[in-house]
Parts: sequence; C-alpha cells; structure tokens
Amino acid sequence: MLPTTLTDTFLQLVRLGVGAETDGQLGDCTHIDWIALEALAARQGLSAIVLDGLDKVPPSSFDMPRMMKRQWIGRVVQGYEYRFDLYCRAIAEMAAFYRDHGFKMMVLKGYACALNWPKPEHRPSGDIDIWQFGQYREADAALASEKGISVDSSHHHHTVFYWGDFMVENHYDFINVHHHKSNAEYEKILKKLGEDDSFSVGLYGEKVYLPSPNLHVLFLLKHSVSHFASGTISLRQLLDWGFFVKVHSTEINWQMVQEVVAQFGMEHMLEIFNRICVEDLGFAKDLFPEFGCNPLLKNKVLNEILSPEFTGKTPASVIPRIIFRYRRWRSNEWKHQICYKESMWSAFWSGVWNHLLKPSSI
Repeated sequence: MLPTTLTDTFLQLVRLGVGAETDGQLGDCTHIDWIALEALAARQGLSAIVLDGLDKVPPSSFDMPRMMKRQWIGRVVQGYEYRFDLYCRAIAEMAAFYRDHGFKMMVLKGYACALNWPKPEHRPSGDIDIWQFGQYREADAALASEKGISVDSSHHHHTVFYWGDFMVENHYDFINVHHHKSNAEYEKILKKLGEDDSFSVGLYGEKVYLPSPNLHVLFLLKHSVSHFASGTISLRQLLDWGFFVKVHSTEINWQMVQEVVAQFGMEHMLEIFNRICVEDLGFAKDLFPEFGCNPLLKNKVLNEILSPEFTGKTPASVIPRIIFRYRRWRSNEWKHQICYKESMWSAFWSGVWNHLLKPSSI
C-alpha cells in the first residue's frame, strides 16, 4: 500500500488535471516524495494529467524542484505530445491504404478514447486497435502482398503487425471468445453493434470510423473488467471510462447497458467504476447511472489499481511461468467474483483450453 499522503496528493492532482471542481489546495506538501509521485503517475499512465494538475496550483503551494518539473515537462512533450502526433499520422496512413483497397477501418480503444479527453495528446499512445467490419483476412492479405508487412496470426481474437513503430492489433473478434464461456455470447452483442458504420472522424484528410457509443461502452467496460480480473488496470483506463461517459452519456442506451452487464455479472464493476470516477476522480455524479456498491469494496478495487497486491515479473521458462500464473490466478479469486458469473473452475478450464488453442499464449 502506498503512503496516504502520496496517494492523496496524486489523486488531488489528477482531479485538478481533468478539470474537476476542487479548492485547488494540495494541503501539506512539505514531505512529498516528488520522485515517487512522478513514478506513480507514470505507472498509471497519467504523467501528463498530473502535470496539468500541477500547472493549476501556485508554485508557492508545493516544494517541487524547478529542474525536476522542467524534466517532467520534457518527458511529457516527447513521450506524449510528439508521440501522439506520430500515432495520429500512422492511423491516417493506414486508413488511406485500406480506403484505396476498398476496406473500412474502425479504430478502437486508444485513439477513440483519446478524442474524449480534454487534451487528446495527454493520453498515452500505445498500440493501434482496429476493426474492419469482418474483412480482416482480405485486409491482412492486401497489407502483406502490397507492403510486404509480416502479419502474426498466433494471437487470440486479433492478428498483429507493425505499421512503422506502432504495433497494430487487427481484431476479428472484439474479445477473446475462448477465455470464458460467456465471452462468446458477449461477442455476439458486440459484433451486432459493430455493424454500425455511421460514426467517423476526419484525420489528416482521411475518414476514420469510430465505435458507436453503445458498442464502445460495452467494449470498454468488458475490456477493463477482463484485465482487472486477470491482473490489474490503471487509473488511465478509469479516466477513459469517465471521459467517455462525460462526452457520450446522453447517447448511451443505459437500460440496455445495465441489462447486459447484469446478464454477464459485471454490475458490481460498473458501479465501482462509476463510483471511483465520481468520488475519487471528480466527475459529476449526474453523468452516470445510479450506483450503490459497497464503499469498502470500491476502496479495495481502487487500492488494487494504485498498488496491486500480486506483483512480480513473469518467468521466462515454461514450468515456472505456469506456476506463477496459477498463483496469480488464485490470488485474483475475489476479483473474479465481481467480474464474472462463471465459477473460478469453469474459468480455469476455459483458460486451459484457451492456451491449448494458442500455445504461444502460455
């Protein structure tokens, strides 16, 4: 568990950085470990957001060395803002290639989420996730034959290739249908919503398709819940959720969403995500559907996000890696109970089958 003063300061700066209404006071910052704070912000994918928060506080309110702040600014400019421009250009180039070959390209997660942030360039730019309306095989073949790009098909639910310096995941399924039995039914809902091509944005003169709000709300929730159940997530993913709801709340069919999450056992996590966004990240309560989760459980989830209980590097050799993953799986039992309806053992055997189908995933 991280020191309370550090986490309190971090969350206050995040709230300031996202533009939440606060008193602007950081309290006693005399003993703040700024190196530890910057490391925490980096781990959570929020270096730029915390820096935005610092910019809203008078320098006299804290004792951060000026040189450290200048270096922090430099890392944000280089690692966030400059990279985001390259990221957008890569997406536009891909969209142009696919357009020329008769394919539509929808961008999931990263870029689609960044558009909802107050400063899109202050969201970390990672992989590029795309959906091609069921034509991934033809699109991958065109990519390989005309650009000589190697396409890796050894992964579940997407192929992988590199466009310049960016790894691209070309989804043929939105989620891994083999990971849990219920995922196949959830995938059917996503695939139906994924037929909608009425949402798009212009990027460097190219048309880039975006998920509909109803597709994105279910996809973002499932993606975050799945990652939390099997490992952990970052506060950046919670900000993705909060900013998405802030921008698209009135476009979301919340009755449908609540019915789906109840069907698949995710209602607790929906309520927890909403509660963290409101109580800890400063989003307005009226943006979200009502939530009534146990505050102790919410705090447990938040603490796990900020300081995961089970940590360690996955071993390289097969047997130690299997043992490591089994221990991690057992330690995550409490998470599974609030993320899925299936039993742990049902999920275990689904996971075994999942790895047998794709041995490289072991």
